[in-house]
Amino acid sequence: MFRRVHLVLLIFLNIYLVGIAQIQTKSRARDLGIPFEGNPGLLNAITDVKGVEVGHTTLISGEGRLVVGRGPVRTGVTAVLPQGKDFRGRVFGAWYGLNGNGEMTGTAWLEESGCLGTPILITNTHSVGIVRDAVIEWNVKRGLGEGYTGDASLPLVTETYDGFLNDVNGFHVKKEHVFQALESAASGPVAEGNVGGGTGMRAHGFKAGIGTSSRVLDAKDGGYTVGVLVQANYGARDQLRIAGVPVGREIVDLTPVRGDEKEGQGSIIVVVATDAPLLPHQLKRLARRVSLGIGVVGGRGENSSGDLFVAFSTANADASKTAGTAQLQMVPNEGINPLFRETVNATEEAIINSLVAAQTMTGVNGNIAYAIPHDRLRAVLSKYQRLAK
Repeated sequence: MFRRVHLVLLIFLNIYLVGIAQIQTKSRARDLGIPFEGNPGLLNAITDVKGVEVGHTTLISGEGRLVVGRGPVRTGVTAVLPQGKDFRGRVFGAWYGLNGNGEMTGTAWLEESGCLGTPILITNTHSVGIVRDAVIEWNVKRGLGEGYTGDASLPLVTETYDGFLNDVNGFHVKKEHVFQALESAASGPVAEGNVGGGTGMRAHGFKAGIGTSSRVLDAKDGGYTVGVLVQANYGARDQLRIAGVPVGREIVDLTPVRGDEKEGQGSIIVVVATDAPLLPHQLKRLARRVSLGIGVVGGRGENSSGDLFVAFSTANADASKTAGTAQLQMVPNEGINPLFRETVNATEEAIINSLVAAQTMTGVNGNIAYAIPHDRLRAVLSKYQRLAK
């Protein structure tokens, strides 16, 4: 009996280590010598903010001609848990929309209360409803549905459109996939590229998806950490800039097979986490600065783009109090500039990480989204003398 248990444990440990190795060995922007401002955290991920967990469910099946309801399927769900699966309280939060051609549920209560009491889920446009319902059920199963509470009943679920590669009208994301993303959420390295909600996404005419990054402030600025996670599905090719270089005007081929789409269509979702003690109005200011990071890469908030951002702080435990007087701390407004700066820097790198980690994908009707070629990207950066190594 002991030997069987020992063998099972070894098998699970091996699977875990292989999974971590795969995450860690996938190329990231810095591996290619792309220079960035600021000091990243240990993992250079949103999970560098203590307590934050991320989980993915990735759905890939079928190929060839689109048959609605049967595929091909290229989609998924990504979950961001502000303080892990066992958290029963709330954190301060805020949201901001650069351009509103998209959906993010629960924002009315977030705006009203200044608090976030459930996970943030990201999926495709036509799966928002079922994902929202599944999160509520997940909350109820965990005992958070005993009596009405906006925190448990009005979760944040948001989306970007993956219909170029995915049978988006087939509604392939199910309740169990949401549960899987939530239950698999963990701290540590975060998978990027063609995973979770980012499975079928593109950015600036290249394959993209999930990306993440973090920054640690200098001790004189408080030593706080800012982490960012993006689901990138936006932007025109000719606007793409990496490390200040007009990469999109240098690499003009490898465009999608289907040519009936206007460039700039799509969306980007950005989640910002920090351990800095910020109040809701300050977190809204932080969320606004995400726009600047997107602008550095080449996003212009196009008319058909849903550019929606949410920011939360894991500080101020008294945000969870339901009675009495809460004792709160806040970074003074005069000290908030370093947090603004590093939010911009981390957003920029998270987007580039989503592009670098993504792999070429063929979807419905043979539509192809090409990955940005690493060798050609390095050659372009070298031409402009912008390689860090």
